[in-house]
Amino acid sequence: MNAHNQLFPVIDPLQRRRLANAIRFLAIDGVEAAKSGHPGAPMGMADIAEVLWRGHLHHNPANPHWVDRDRFVLSNGHGSMLIYALLHLTGYDLPLDEIKHFRQLHSKTPGHPEVGYTPGVETTTGPLGQGLANAVGMAFAEQMLARKFNQPGHEIVNHHTYVFMGDGCLMEGISHEVCSLAGTLKLNKLIAYYDDNGISIDGHVEHWFTDNTALRFQSYGWNVIGPIDGHDALAIERATAEARTSTDKPTLIICRTTIGWGSPNKAGTHDVHGAALGAAEVEATRKALGWEYGSFEIPGDIYAAWDARRHGARLEADWNARFLAYAAAHPALAAEYERRMAGELPTDWSQTVEAMYTKARAVTAPTATRRSSQIALETLVPALPGMFGGSADLTGSNLTAVKDSKPWAGAAPDAVVNYFSYGVREFGMTAMMNGMALHKGFLPYGGTFLMFSDYSRNAVRMSALMKQRVVHVFSHDSIGLGEDGPTHQAVEQTPSLRLIPNLDVWRPADVLETAVAWKHAVERSDGPSALLLSRQNLMSTQHPAGAEAQLERGGYVLADCEGGKPQVVLIATGSEVELARRTQELLADAGVAARLVSMPCTSVFDRQDEAYRNTVLPLYVPRVAIEAAQPDFWRKYVGLSGGVVGIASFGESAPASQLYKYFRITAEHAAEVAQAVVRLHASRREAEDGNVVRSMN
Repeated sequence: MNAHNQLFPVIDPLQRRRLANAIRFLAIDGVEAAKSGHPGAPMGMADIAEVLWRGHLHHNPANPHWVDRDRFVLSNGHGSMLIYALLHLTGYDLPLDEIKHFRQLHSKTPGHPEVGYTPGVETTTGPLGQGLANAVGMAFAEQMLARKFNQPGHEIVNHHTYVFMGDGCLMEGISHEVCSLAGTLKLNKLIAYYDDNGISIDGHVEHWFTDNTALRFQSYGWNVIGPIDGHDALAIERATAEARTSTDKPTLIICRTTIGWGSPNKAGTHDVHGAALGAAEVEATRKALGWEYGSFEIPGDIYAAWDARRHGARLEADWNARFLAYAAAHPALAAEYERRMAGELPTDWSQTVEAMYTKARAVTAPTATRRSSQIALETLVPALPGMFGGSADLTGSNLTAVKDSKPWAGAAPDAVVNYFSYGVREFGMTAMMNGMALHKGFLPYGGTFLMFSDYSRNAVRMSALMKQRVVHVFSHDSIGLGEDGPTHQAVEQTPSLRLIPNLDVWRPADVLETAVAWKHAVERSDGPSALLLSRQNLMSTQHPAGAEAQLERGGYVLADCEGGKPQVVLIATGSEVELARRTQELLADAGVAARLVSMPCTSVFDRQDEAYRNTVLPLYVPRVAIEAAQPDFWRKYVGLSGGVVGIASFGESAPASQLYKYFRITAEHAAEVAQAVVRLHASRREAEDGNVVRSMN
């Protein structure tokens, strides 16, 4: 009997099966009540869950945020009733009434697990494979924190990450990306249980999934156990105990299970994967398993056997005592650990910001904003020990590493590092960063080309959905990258990223705007940020003193016309702000008063009060937007009668200067568009005035 089993002594197999059946019938009844859901996976994995949650998992239901708890991830999130049943039975704040309201509006039991909704849920899962990737990120965070904070005689970071996953997770390509890395990183405290039931929605997977999973994971550098009988508690117990002894490899436990185990007529078929059993089959299953209780009825002895609150409180109390001793011996490290796990910024953060702004203002030469980002990082990385950078094999292009970056590559086995080269794995990198952010203790940022955000997009969306502080650095943001051609030139990516709710997309125009974007990304605690950066050099604007406060509002008047009463407003971002300046000059020569608005972040601008927004973009003044991207997004600002200078087709392979001329993203063309918009607006006003006169007569 291992140390974790002291509260839950070994019991006879029939009693263990009753405990597992409690999971099964909560899942069956919840799905049946909702007439929607996936009962098969909870029924098939209940025996594995009973062994893990009652015998090994370090957690405290009274405090789901205890920092040294084990992390549990249900990567096959469609089986959400499995984790809801476990949380309810072990004593989390998830009453039976919430189980009864599975998949109902604003319940704590949504269709797929969502972090922040349900106490004890570590990450939002459902898009298959990403939960596994999050778990790899969590295990990586644990490893890095242990290297930093554990001291001889004081091991305050010591927990496992457990993940349940199915065939779908392993079919998704992201599983290859992150499991390969997990082996390379030697994440020995990562233990994955593979629900090898041979069924997906379309039927038996043998017709489309014939991988030798054991050999695949061995080639990654994993410890592979099994296949074992996933319904044999003793076999699961032995496999789990063995996995916990690994010192240099993550472990995969292959569990052969029957989907919908216990259902007389649907077990082992795809019929039980994603649909309620139906009343008749529910009753048949009750009889087959000898479950003599009604819908949502759990007898008291089973609740008592599952209740983990006393044991969890004891585990946390023991850790608290150890942390007090650690704090006495290493007060500075203890304070830093607490700050990082709380997600707080250092007390001298304001001085760091001022130093970053001062350095940005000192730059006067034309500078690519990818380099502007690196200039900001040169201040941020040494000032924020929790920043953890990386790139998907494009460090030298994204410029995400700085002098104070300590790369994992080539470091000593126990070295403290803050930078990792993920290889060509954009999706895996982004989902791992989400896992690191969820774990706490790190502010992850990672880089790739904006074009390749399409590879990572769903993980970017998940960081926004989960409200995680992750910074996505996307360089080479337009046709301005030039000769690499349309395969690498982002066109639709900029507006499409802006459509993701809760993602702040910054496209800065100069060094100071880039510094402001980084400040906002670091300070933001309720969601991610994306920085879209140029390959080509951009003009450095000499902003007036104190301009940072305006820049931080997402959109501001960069250059106004004489008298402050414009006939047209030019809105530009990033590399096109410089072009808009020349447009403003051409319009002035033509007698047209134009205001230039730089709008590095539309979502931040949209969150400003209406009075400010109307001050920057006056009502009834026509507008023209200029951005080297797909133009339709800007209609929300300029309307159908305004103008947009952009690119509505794929790019071409040529030097950037030629491409801007070829696609007519020039000051001359922008001035023509602006003059046409002014004329249209004037003619409409004349027509409206005429109608008013006629109505008065």
